[in-house]
Amino acid sequence: MAEFDSSTQSIPGTGLVPRHVAIIMDGNGRWAKKRYLPRVAGHRRGVESVRDVVKACAEQGVKYLTLFAFSSENWRRPPDEVSFLMQLFLKALEQEVAKLHDNGIRFKVVGDLSAFDTGIRDLVRRGEELTAANTGLTLTIAANYGGRWDILQAANRAREADPAAPISEERLTPLLSMAYAPEPDLFIRTGGEQRVSNFLLWQLAYAELYFTDALWPDFGAEALEAAFASYRQRERRFGRTSEQLAEGEPIPKAG
Repeated sequence: MAEFDSSTQSIPGTGLVPRHVAIIMDGNGRWAKKRYLPRVAGHRRGVESVRDVVKACAEQGVKYLTLFAFSSENWRRPPDEVSFLMQLFLKALEQEVAKLHDNGIRFKVVGDLSAFDTGIRDLVRRGEELTAANTGLTLTIAANYGGRWDILQAANRAREADPAAPISEERLTPLLSMAYAPEPDLFIRTGGEQRVSNFLLWQLAYAELYFTDALWPDFGAEALEAAFASYRQRERRFGRTSEQLAEGEPIPKAG
């Protein structure tokens, strides 16, 4: 049984601050190109934005932050860039996880980690173990992740557990890679593109979508607050009508 409500099975609690924020961090390469810098300079600067957004989310009371760092399709990028991204990921694991732990942040990674070398896998395991008992913000990094992969791996696990049983939402949900978190309330994509790019396809069913032209290296606490301001203006109906909300039919509130 999943710990959190499914938005298609019941009405999740809502609040002025999203409980779970999911972000596609897009625009690093274009940020660098505008400054006549190599693309890798944009990725390096993007790490600073990660720090800023993690801090801002923790301060605002967000409980879950999920960042799309490397998709299963990003292997198609030029080999030199992929190699740099792997080194950047390794360096971030070495330098940042202890700081997260010191600030009470739980660290998680989701995705098919079998494609990464043992050094990265070991650092991920150690980071997750180190921060497992922390009760502040849960920071999840999606690495070699794809929404279709996630659904398929959950379906395969359900079939292996009981080949004869129909695969239902109740069986599938707790087997998804992010079963430990509620579904995202707010999805943000930087960089001007307006698509979800195979990110959390199952989990984004009722998320509020926010797209911004800001390139990821320029996105920080102020830009995050603008996204939250937009979120606070949304009417989260979960299939109901505006009239039902106006008439005061109870919808659980949290926060």
